[in-house]
Amino acid sequence: MSSGHDYPPIDSQSSLLPWLLAALAPMNRTRVKDLLRSGRVLVNGRSTTRHDCPLAVGDRVAIARMRPFESRIATVYEDEFLIAIDKPSGLLTVATDAEKVDTAFVRLAEVLKARQAGRPFVVHRIDRGTSGLLLFAKSADVRDQLQAAWDNVEKTYLAIVEGTPASISGTVDNYLFEGKNLRMQARTAPVPGAARAISRYRVLSRRGSLSLVELSIETGRKHQIRVHMAGLGCPVIGDADYGATVDPARRLGLHAARLAFPHPVHAHRVEFHSPLPPELQRLTS
Repeated sequence: MSSGHDYPPIDSQSSLLPWLLAALAPMNRTRVKDLLRSGRVLVNGRSTTRHDCPLAVGDRVAIARMRPFESRIATVYEDEFLIAIDKPSGLLTVATDAEKVDTAFVRLAEVLKARQAGRPFVVHRIDRGTSGLLLFAKSADVRDQLQAAWDNVEKTYLAIVEGTPASISGTVDNYLFEGKNLRMQARTAPVPGAARAISRYRVLSRRGSLSLVELSIETGRKHQIRVHMAGLGCPVIGDADYGATVDPARRLGLHAARLAFPHPVHAHRVEFHSPLPPELQRLTS
């Protein structure tokens, strides 16, 4: 990132989000939050994503510009066929009507373009609020091979949830479909438009009213883990859409921690890992 717009020193105590909303008016609240999530807000020269970052008299706030080759993509693995990145929470995988500029795909495409290394091809997606492993191919053929075998890829997530499931481990096997409100709904038997969804879970630890749960998903349906944990009476923290009542990390408490599969070209097994981000780790220890 390079230096962007600097604002005059803070003249009264405040917290960051209210100050930004006033300073950046008429920019809407969603766009201001996107600036924070992307790490482009600097307080006294240091990037922060905290909405509640305290501002003292004399503090300096700046909005940084992003250069294509400084797109903050954390690469976990790369070869001539694949690239796996560690996506932060708050970043979309691909563009939507609401956000077309700053996505994981765009950031990675800029990095590869700057290196004259081709373009990425989307293999799968994870929710905007979910952090962790995101896999791209470097050709359409490799993408197609990976997608055709995607149900055979070992996919492990870590979730911080409210409460503790009645059974410390188990399997959720049901059918999911999208309701009129665009939220996913579960049924025990197939209904028109529904797809089978299977999640295996085990509780790793408990701390107060929260539990850390490891989930291996055999399918990859939209919002699968979020719906399944809510169905167990333990919604993922920060997930108000599916019943969460607390948001201690100020983000969705879901992290894509592991991918393992035979390499689509040379068939050797590859396995990638991503540790819990600090804002989630602090809730488990």
